[in-house]
Amino acid sequence: MPIRLALKVDVDTDRGTREGVPNLVADCREAGAPACFLFSLGPDQTGRAITRVLRPGFFQKVSRTSVVSIYGVRTLLNGTLLPATHIGRRNADTMRAVRDAGFEVGIHCYNHYRWQDYLHSMSQEEVAAEFEAARTEFRRIFGTEAHTAGAAGWQSNARSRAAYERAGLLYASDTRGGAPFFPRVDGEVFHTLEIPSTLPTFDELMGRPEFPDDKIVAHYLSLLRADRVNVLTIHAEIEGMGRRGMFRELLAACRAQGVEFIRLDEHARELLADRAAIPVRDQVMAEIDGRSGLVAAQR
Repeated sequence: MPIRLALKVDVDTDRGTREGVPNLVADCREAGAPACFLFSLGPDQTGRAITRVLRPGFFQKVSRTSVVSIYGVRTLLNGTLLPATHIGRRNADTMRAVRDAGFEVGIHCYNHYRWQDYLHSMSQEEVAAEFEAARTEFRRIFGTEAHTAGAAGWQSNARSRAAYERAGLLYASDTRGGAPFFPRVDGEVFHTLEIPSTLPTFDELMGRPEFPDDKIVAHYLSLLRADRVNVLTIHAEIEGMGRRGMFRELLAACRAQGVEFIRLDEHARELLADRAAIPVRDQVMAEIDGRSGLVAAQR
């Protein structure tokens, strides 16, 4: 069986949507690699993420990943000294062009900053309203319901899972590590299939002495497994902009190794053809090597 790899693109910002997304569409089409683009659909308040300075490891990550050079000063002021651009209203044509190019599209969030930083302090009603705002904007742009979502910052809990259930999603991708599963959160089992990201992200490796830039592609190739579908989350702002050359190198290396790129929605349908074979596992918040804060994972 060939090694299979699915790409999930998290689009966090206005600039990432305008510049990074078209670059990734071009690069993935050239490589013959399908990808699922998950869009932030509301206001870009990236600048407010400065509140994360108190998180363990935040300064270390900022210093080694060159956040300012990758995101740009304008993006890092959005929602503070500069107005918060509404991503969906400004970039609807760009988003539709992704779908029209044959790529899968879905929901990342409405307000990335709000979801990533405040999900766990939001009430059920607030979470439902936040996700419904994303669904409404998605319908306005694409004229149809979203069939997938992947949470901003891998922040997920029982309240967000309940919102997914009401939306009738085909699958979600909110967690890190392990095989696909049905999540059990606080004792409640949810029936929206979860397909985790199995590989580290570029920004979790960048700038670390053990992973110089000229070793990162080889490291990814060493992590690919033949006994499962590998899932890599990339970011429009990183692989589509600041580290585009490295991402293109990774695509070329995968092709040279005979890696088969697959669509996540097709993988989900393949799995759901035998729902009884999909395990139920506890979803917890855990630390991930190279990332500050906690993210959703299976126990």
